[in-house]
Amino acid sequence: VAMPTATATPTPKAVIHQRYGAKAVYRVDEVREAVDGVCPGLALPQSTRCVYRCQLDIPGVLSVSTPGTFVRKKDAEQAAAQIAIEKLGIQPTSNIPNTPEEAWEELISRISYFFTDENFPTSSHPLVGHLSVTLRRTGDFLGKIPISAIIACDVKVHTLCKIIDPKAEFDPLLVLSMIYNAAKQSPGVSVSNRNFWIQSQRPYSPEAVDLALQCWSGISDPIRVEAVLIPCAMEDGPKMVSLNISENEHYMGDIALKLSATDPSHVLVSRTVDKASSEMRFYFPAPDVQFVSDLSKQLVDDRENRNMNCIINKRASYISGQTIYGDAVLANVGYTRRDTELQTDHVNLCTYYRILLRKLPDGIYKISKDSILVAELPCVYARTSWKGPSPRDLLCSFCRLQRLSEPYFAANRVSASCNVLGSAVGSEEMGSAKATAGNQCANDGRIAKENPDMFKCSVKIYSKKRDLLLEYSTDYSWSKETDAIQNSALKVLIWFNRYFKQLNTPVEKLYLPKSTDGFTIYPNIFLQEFAMCLSVYGKTSGGDSRTCSAVGYFSMDTSYQQLESSAFLTDIDGQDSGVFPSHGSLACISYSVHLFMKDSRKRYLLEVNNEFEFEIGAGAVRNQLESCATQLSVNQSACFVDQLSDRDLSLAAACELSLDLSKICRDSCVLEFSVKVLQVTEPLEDRMEKALFNPPLSKQRVEFAVRHINQLHATTLVDFGCGSGSLLDSLLEHPTTLEKIVGVDISRKGLTRAAKSLHQKLSKKLLLQTSVPTAVLYHGSVTDFDSRLYGFDIGTCLEVIEHVEEDQASLFGNVVLSSFCPAVLIVSTPNYEYNPILQRSALPNKEEEQEQDAGPCKFRNHDHKFEWTRSQFQRWATRLAASHNYSVEFSGVGGSSDEPGYASQIAVFRRMARNQGESSLNEDDSHQPYEVLWEWPNASIPSH
Repeated sequence: VAMPTATATPTPKAVIHQRYGAKAVYRVDEVREAVDGVCPGLALPQSTRCVYRCQLDIPGVLSVSTPGTFVRKKDAEQAAAQIAIEKLGIQPTSNIPNTPEEAWEELISRISYFFTDENFPTSSHPLVGHLSVTLRRTGDFLGKIPISAIIACDVKVHTLCKIIDPKAEFDPLLVLSMIYNAAKQSPGVSVSNRNFWIQSQRPYSPEAVDLALQCWSGISDPIRVEAVLIPCAMEDGPKMVSLNISENEHYMGDIALKLSATDPSHVLVSRTVDKASSEMRFYFPAPDVQFVSDLSKQLVDDRENRNMNCIINKRASYISGQTIYGDAVLANVGYTRRDTELQTDHVNLCTYYRILLRKLPDGIYKISKDSILVAELPCVYARTSWKGPSPRDLLCSFCRLQRLSEPYFAANRVSASCNVLGSAVGSEEMGSAKATAGNQCANDGRIAKENPDMFKCSVKIYSKKRDLLLEYSTDYSWSKETDAIQNSALKVLIWFNRYFKQLNTPVEKLYLPKSTDGFTIYPNIFLQEFAMCLSVYGKTSGGDSRTCSAVGYFSMDTSYQQLESSAFLTDIDGQDSGVFPSHGSLACISYSVHLFMKDSRKRYLLEVNNEFEFEIGAGAVRNQLESCATQLSVNQSACFVDQLSDRDLSLAAACELSLDLSKICRDSCVLEFSVKVLQVTEPLEDRMEKALFNPPLSKQRVEFAVRHINQLHATTLVDFGCGSGSLLDSLLEHPTTLEKIVGVDISRKGLTRAAKSLHQKLSKKLLLQTSVPTAVLYHGSVTDFDSRLYGFDIGTCLEVIEHVEEDQASLFGNVVLSSFCPAVLIVSTPNYEYNPILQRSALPNKEEEQEQDAGPCKFRNHDHKFEWTRSQFQRWATRLAASHNYSVEFSGVGGSSDEPGYASQIAVFRRMARNQGESSLNEDDSHQPYEVLWEWPNASIPSH
C-alpha cells in the first residue's frame, strides 16, 4: 500500500535555524481573547480562550512579532519565522546532492575542508572542540582526532552517507568505513591503515591554533562523569561506571578503557538518544581488524561469522535505532555549538530506565505527567478533562521513537443519517438504532440542521520503508474533526499498549479482542519492525512471563485489571467532609510512593507529587490508587500497600536511588502509597445541570420519587444501580412512609461509600429518636434476579440505564418487570434533545473551541453508552410495559413538557392486576445470588 509522500521543504523555523542557529530566540506570550458565538442573554459569565503570539529576536539582525494570534504555540513560532524570512529575503534552498556519486564527491570535499581550510579551526563547529584538545598535546597524538568525532559532530556527513548508502542511517560502523575511505581520497588529509585516527597532512598556522585554543576552553581540573555500561550479554544487567577525563586527554580515552578498546580511535558513537538537545550517546568498540582497509570487506560478511566483538548489543540498538556492537557505554559528554567547553552530565540507571520507558506507548504520557508509578494512559478522550499531551501527539512521538514513519490520519467528512436515533433497543428495527457514542443527531430535526456533517478518522501506521503494518478504521463519527483524530489516535495507542503487555503473542493471534474492532494488522511487516523490541522486552526463556532478563518487567499483564480491585486502607486521617470523588469527577490529590524492603526493613522514597489531577473512571491512574481516592472524602488521607509488579518502573522513578535498587527482588519488596484528596470537581454533566436548574436535577429527581412514595404509602423501596447511595441518602432527609430501603449495585467501591453515608445519617436519626427504616446494601448485577427483592412497593432506577449498552438496558427492564415485579418502577434517563441547551451553558475549556451551533451535540458524559430522544425512550418503555402487564406514564424534571421536553425524562411503570391463575413467586424460592454487603441495624462499615 502506497503511503502519501511528504515534501522535503524545510519549515520556516528550520530555515532560520540553518542560518542563525541558537542566536534566534523565540518568545511566546499567552493571551486571552473573547470566544466567538457566545450565547446572548445567558445568565452566566461569558468566557475567553487561550491563544498565543510570538516575537522572534535575532540579535543584531532583526526583531519581528506576529500580527495575529494562534491557537497553538508552534503555529505562532512558525508564523514569526516566516515573517523574518520574508523581511530578510532568505530563499530556502536545498544543498542535498541528488545522486550517490554527487554525495560521495561532496563527502570527500567536506572532510577535506575540516583539515585543510585555515579558517575552520576558528569556527564554532563542535569538531573544533575535539581538535583543540589534540592541539594541546605533544608527540604523535598532536592534531589527531578519532574519526568517530566527525560522526558525533557533523550532521551533514551523516546525511551524505545516507545518500550514498541508505543503510548508513542504522549502522555507525558503515559510516566509519565511508568516512575512512573518503578521507583517503581527500586532499590534505591523513589516515592510518592501523587505526581510526584522522589528521591534517600539514600543521595548522600558529595564528589558527592560538584562536582555536582561545575560543575552546581546555580542562583545567579532572572531570568525573557518571555513565551506564550496557553489556552485550542479555543476561547481564546494566551497571554504573565513572569516566575520568583528564587535562589534555580526549574524553574517549577513558571510555576506551571501560570498553577494553585498543585506543580512543577505536571507540564508535551512535546518534544522540533521548532529547535531541543533549549529547547522550552510546559508545562502543570498533572491531579488531589487522588493517582498517579490511573493514569494508568485513561489513559484507554475515554477522554470524564476525568475531565476538561484533555481536549486536540488542538493548543499545533498540534504544538508539542503530546497530550497536559489543558492550556499550551510555554517556552524556561532547562538544556543541552552544558552548565552548566540553559539555558533560551524569547518566545513571534511572536515566537508562526512563529512556526505555519513553519508548513504550504509555511511557511519554507517564513522564509528561511526572507520575511514573501512578499515571496510566487514559482509556477515554474528552477535551474538557484530558490532561497532558494529546493522543495524536503521543502517537506521533511513539512512532518516531520506534523508528516508524509518521502516522497517517485520514479524517473524512460524512453525512449523519437522520435515522441514527430512529428506533429503540429491543425493536425489530434495531439495526439502525444503536447510538454512536457522542455523535447523534435528532431524528425530528428539532436540534440540528438536516443531515449535519460529521467526521470519521482512520489511522495508518507505516514502517520506515513505507510498508503498511497497521490500520484502524471506525464506525464512530464526531461533530469536530479534531475529536475524530484524537479519539482514533487514542484507540491505536491503546492497541499498542496492550500489545506491549503481551509481546509473546503468536503471529496467528495478532488480532484484536472484540472490544477494539476496526484494526487490521499485517503480521509479517509488523513483527519485522518490532523484532528488536521483541528481543529486548519479550520472554527470552521459559518461566514467568511477567519477567524479562533484558530490562526487567514493564507491566506485561495480558489483560487490564478490573477497576473493582480495591485498596485496603490504613492510617485514615481527617474528618469526613462528605465530598467524595465519583465517576466522571476530577480528583486532585497529593501522594508519595515508598519502596519498602521486607528483609532490611528499609524504606526508599521513589515518587512524590503535591498536586496531581485525574478523572475518576477514565483509567488514568493505577487501579489501587483510584480505589483509595474514591474511598476518601476531601481533606482525608490514607495509606495502602501494593505489590512491586513493575520493578523497572520503580527504577525509572528512583532517580539517585536507582543504583541501590537495581538488584532488588520483586518478591522481597512492596510499594507503600500515601494519598490525600485535595479537591473534587464535579463531572461536567453535574456542573451543567447546576448552572441551569435550581434546585439541581439530582434533587428534583429525589423530590419526584418522594412524591410517588408518599402517594402510594410505600413501605419498601429498592434502588437498582444505587451507586454511592445518593438517592437512599437523600430519602432519609424527607419524611416518607418507608420502613425498608435497599440498594443494589455492581460496584463495591460505590456500595462502601453508600454504607458510610447511610450509617452516619441513620445513627443521627436514631439519636434524635425518630423513626428509622431498616436498610440493606446488596452487591450484585441488576440484571440478575434475587428472590429477597421480589414484590417491593416501589423500585427506582435513576440515571443508570444510559451507562450500560442498550441490550443490557432492555434486559434490565425485562428482568425487573417480569421477575422482581415491583408495584411501581420509576426509571429516568437523560433527554438527548435537551443537550444543546445544557452544552451552551457550559463554559468552554481554555484549550477547547466552542462547538458549532449547527452540529450534533455530544453526550452529557463520555461514560454514557447511549442517550435517547423522547420518542425512543417512550417506544422502549411502552414495549416493556405491554410485555409484562404494566401501564406506563411519562413525565420528567428540569424544564417543561414543551419543546424540547424535560432535561431528565422519566417513565413510571405501574403493575396492573394479575390475571386469574397467574402465579406469584413461591415463598420457598431461594434464588439469592446477591451478597449482603451492609445492613442496618447491627451493621458495620464494610472494609477492603
